[in-house]
Amino acid sequence: MKLVTVMKQGVLVVRLTGELDVCGANEFRAVVDEALEASGAKHILLNMQGVSFIDSSGLGVILGRYRHIAPLGGKILVVHLAPQVQRIFELAGLMKILNIYQSEDQALELL
Repeated sequence: MKLVTVMKQGVLVVRLTGELDVCGANEFRAVVDEALEASGAKHILLNMQGVSFIDSSGLGVILGRYRHIAPLGGKILVVHLAPQVQRIFELAGLMKILNIYQSEDQALELL
């Protein structure tokens, strides 16, 4: 898994490539938590354009970040969600807590 974080309009943008699974979950957690702390951002935008697979560890790490920012009024925004990954999100019930958009610009505009 490859992971890049940037700040856009006060939102932590996390661009992922590869598989968000047990092998990458700890790296995701560490990088995102460090970026949240350093930036003070309360919203996370996940650009999942390059993600073709996610397992329960990946779902858990996303849910953990949601639990961290939700009490602060934060949201998790998701863009470029592959159909197979969206189906896993639906089965896991994450679609109830995530906001799905077509592009980063659309997500940031509607936040």
